[in-house]
Amino acid sequence: MLQALGIGGAAALAGCSNNEPQEATNTGTEATTTSQSDQAKSIDADQVAADPTDLPDPVDWNSPRNHEVTLEAEEVTAEIEDGVTFDYMTFNGQIPGPMVRVRQGDTVTFTMENLEENNLPHNVDFHAIYGTGGGSVATTASPGSANSMEFEAQYPGAFIYHCAVPNLDQHISAGMFGMILVEPEGGLPEVDRELYFGQHELYTDKDVGTTGHHNFDMEAMKNEAPTYVLLNGEKYAYAAAGRGPVEVNKGDRVRVFMVDGGPNLSSNFHPIGNVWTRAYRDGGLPDDGEFEAYADPNIQTMKVPPGSCMIGEMETPVPSRIKIVDHALSRVARRGLLAEVDVLGSEEESIFDPDANGSSHEGPIYN
Repeated sequence: MLQALGIGGAAALAGCSNNEPQEATNTGTEATTTSQSDQAKSIDADQVAADPTDLPDPVDWNSPRNHEVTLEAEEVTAEIEDGVTFDYMTFNGQIPGPMVRVRQGDTVTFTMENLEENNLPHNVDFHAIYGTGGGSVATTASPGSANSMEFEAQYPGAFIYHCAVPNLDQHISAGMFGMILVEPEGGLPEVDRELYFGQHELYTDKDVGTTGHHNFDMEAMKNEAPTYVLLNGEKYAYAAAGRGPVEVNKGDRVRVFMVDGGPNLSSNFHPIGNVWTRAYRDGGLPDDGEFEAYADPNIQTMKVPPGSCMIGEMETPVPSRIKIVDHALSRVARRGLLAEVDVLGSEEESIFDPDANGSSHEGPIYN
């Protein structure tokens, strides 16, 4: 059963030859799966952090469509933070993998391509489909090959997809997860902006911030003791200290999609200085279009288990910097998880006056 779930390291894979490279097995005697160099490795990707503003447009069609979707499994070396390198596993070179966006009743012809230069087999398990392993058995491919399947998206919601070969927890931790969004037949309510984030943990053989190359640490993962906890694959990827902040305009209604790859930690997803005005737990969406009745109103912190998603909407009535965090706050202050959204516009002192006593308060909440 463990092998069927992708956990047994010695499991044979359909279509894989006996001399194909395999990952380290979970024996308890080896800490890493890559070389032990203390020096940072040469990177072959400048960025793995997915741009949170780069997601497909909302569904605008009224009858079922057919879609051809391809994801590439891509193993890359990139920086977690300046001077710290890691061997990631990704879909299309980004974390989270690209959002797949369809309508309930649509048919998807899906292809998983495993690049020739990769070392390991990969596949995709979609939580949005009926089928063995979420399609993972049908899509397993060794380096240099591809496999395809077709499915109908029958139930609406936001769902994770992830790699599910043996040592699937390592593959997900290293970046192989994303979201498939199945909109109800009538679509989602209109908003002004949409953003897309993915949370996961990295388990490495060095402490946070230690320069050089970080190898994957199986023992740390077994003990659920991560080195980094991240949004979009890099330390503070879309905070002001990284590639952010993301900018929106005052008055925008902002919809945030979040997928928790894990593989082990739940997220306590919270916008500091704001609230989830309308929140959909575990990414569930109504079939009947009754969004107001279905959603939870004014939720401060949304629990998102590993292997699940959330959809939350924020109002932006005042200019501010919204900090998107996991409210297990040591993950923010110590392990690298933070994104920031700047709301641009004129002050609304009747709602919030940051200078009520003639003094100003500047600077980040967390260093």
